[in-house]
Amino acid sequence: MTMEAERTLRAEDLAGLGELAAQLRVDAIRCSTRAGSGHPTSSLSAADLLAVLISRHLRYDWTDPRGRANDHLIFSKGHASPLLYAVFKAVGAITDQELVETYRQFGSRLQGHPTPALPWVDVATGSLGQGLPAGVGIALAGRYLDHLPFHVWALCGDSEMAEGSIWEALDKAGHYGLHNLTAIVDINRFGQRGPTELEWDLDTYRRRVEAFGCQALVIDGHDLVAIDEAFGRARQATGPTVVLARTLKGKGVSEVENQPGWHGKPLKPDMAERAVETLGGVRQIRVTGPRPEPAPPAGAPAGEPPTMPRYDKGANVATRNAYGDALRALGSRPDVVALDGEVSDSTRADKFGEAYPDRFFEMFISEQQLVAAAVGLQVRGYRPFAATFAAFLSRAYDFIRMAGISRADIALSGSHSGVEIGADGPSQMGLEDLAAMRAVQGSTVLYPSDAVSCAALVAQMVDRKGVNYLRTTRGKYPVLYDNEDTFPVGGSKLLRGGDDDDVALIGAGVTVHNCLAAADELAREGIKARVIDLYSVKPLDRDRLLDAVRATGGRLLVVEDHYPEGGVGSAVLESLANLAEPVRVTHLAVRGLPTSGTPTQLMDQAGIGVRAIVAAARAAEAPGR
Repeated sequence: MTMEAERTLRAEDLAGLGELAAQLRVDAIRCSTRAGSGHPTSSLSAADLLAVLISRHLRYDWTDPRGRANDHLIFSKGHASPLLYAVFKAVGAITDQELVETYRQFGSRLQGHPTPALPWVDVATGSLGQGLPAGVGIALAGRYLDHLPFHVWALCGDSEMAEGSIWEALDKAGHYGLHNLTAIVDINRFGQRGPTELEWDLDTYRRRVEAFGCQALVIDGHDLVAIDEAFGRARQATGPTVVLARTLKGKGVSEVENQPGWHGKPLKPDMAERAVETLGGVRQIRVTGPRPEPAPPAGAPAGEPPTMPRYDKGANVATRNAYGDALRALGSRPDVVALDGEVSDSTRADKFGEAYPDRFFEMFISEQQLVAAAVGLQVRGYRPFAATFAAFLSRAYDFIRMAGISRADIALSGSHSGVEIGADGPSQMGLEDLAAMRAVQGSTVLYPSDAVSCAALVAQMVDRKGVNYLRTTRGKYPVLYDNEDTFPVGGSKLLRGGDDDDVALIGAGVTVHNCLAAADELAREGIKARVIDLYSVKPLDRDRLLDAVRATGGRLLVVEDHYPEGGVGSAVLESLANLAEPVRVTHLAVRGLPTSGTPTQLMDQAGIGVRAIVAAARAAEAPGR
């Protein structure tokens, strides 16, 4: 079945679309019933919308899913995966056998919610409110970087319209005038446990959408002509569009249509058999929708080789400043982009923005959209760096978690970490970030102690896979390393040490400086303390730790400006869990609720200052050594 979006719908076109919509419904029922789980009723409500979209408006070459000119289709309501996979069958991307026999089965790429294990899926969805924000990032790339006419279509559910991230996305779409973005909201009135917040109050939806600077197109989501006209208007719009489609959950199956209590429940085999028969039986319609115009090949991300910053040893430089310097240097690569959460003067990302304003995107105080936009930009091949305070990234943690599932390649920087920030007080102190970032699948977690190591690590983040997190410090501290030193991810640095040390002081970031000062004081007392800069928290340099265990008789002292759960100390203990040698680890961390004060006062109060390290080292040092 081939249809051209440029011509008016004829009677035979409508008949063909109706047949395709019926096939999508039948296949959504078949695969979910066979699996014994899934969300068929959420799929049935949107089948007419998708039938029109893939036949007449989605410009996509299904044989080349990475084609630069392809439109993007995102199922923000990822639980409607039976419909998405039925679409993939209809366009010939997967077989009927794969759809029906492998959906939700162990080892199948047709997982319960879509992931980029499938080449036609850009980002993992299923945590509601994430697909549309990622679409904003893709649309930003299309309008401002690629300068290509592809369109981003995001299918949303009405339940997720209660998510703040949806409105962050529409706000930024309106702010940036993303005429290449359309949200299709399937307003079927029922959520998981009953009616949605607004049910079918389409006028309120319309007014909210328009208040965020987007054009609202209100339609009957089962009227094929109205759907076609709305999608045609969306393609020609001068700003972002939101198609508000009134639908019936379970449409086409009388036993469940517009009935509560059917969310996330497959039809029993006998019900499924009756439903398939009512819908006209199994079909094998193959759709050939419109194809995009060829796009010029992407230019190689060469540019000028970056000239990385250099620092004088002993000079006082904040690692957040080094982050900004290094990011600006990497801007010589045209694939590097930067995003800000309206704190770029603090994170120092403003240095990139001043040098490369066309590749700098301000997300304002919208941390969920900040991370989502980064995920969307990397879909288009860019290398995004997103920065805010370490504490505020917690607002976007679900997006970071889902970025790990998407296998997204992004770089995040969290500044103003720990009690070291001083007088701003505990609301601004990132004290949980290392634990959170370490827990993300496939993540890299870096915490440099000086400007040289920070710049070197930023340079490696640009091409590193997965979610990369860099923790930076507010205050200025001495440069410890020579500019020619190397800092491989997964490594560490030995700043003090010999063959017969009494204790090992292990720090990261700001506590490295405290450990060095403590080691000097201990040396005056005749206690030999080695100092390890554990700048790579994940992956961890286990070999360095093993050397320390053997050199000190197992006496390790870990000091971190972080809560004790999940941070550097946890990483050290996990790495030594199966070690068949005696180890005694003393762990200094922030265990109480901080207050305002100077950095020194607060680190002393937390028990991670120089005096506390010296006292703990004395206690750990074995008698007679």
